[in-house]
Amino acid sequence: MSEETAGTPVTAFMLVKTTPEWLAMTVEERVRAFTTEVVPVVEARTTGVRSRFYDTEFYSARVTDVWVWEARDHHAYQLLVDALRETPFWDRYFEVVDLLVGTENGYARTHGVDAVTTLST
Repeated sequence: MSEETAGTPVTAFMLVKTTPEWLAMTVEERVRAFTTEVVPVVEARTTGVRSRFYDTEFYSARVTDVWVWEARDHHAYQLLVDALRETPFWDRYFEVVDLLVGTENGYARTHGVDAVTTLST
């Protein structure tokens, strides 16, 4: 991996599905489990990442949620996944159905052209 690629911001769309164990918990138990078992590990083992969480169970039968992660570079993303795999989030509370990872406007950056596919109206 080139230095330029290594320093490129990465966005990951983590498509997840809740497990029966997660659904059996009360809302309070879920919040406690996440804030005590997942968040501290991610905060201790990563830097340069942020996330947003989207509920999709009312729109999709395939996944229940999409967790969007933005990482400052590929290494930060790798550390994030390594951290998550060490928590009950990964495969115990949620099944990670798919990971869609990309770099914003990578084509335009590679070819030195304007990002005409990024729109705002």
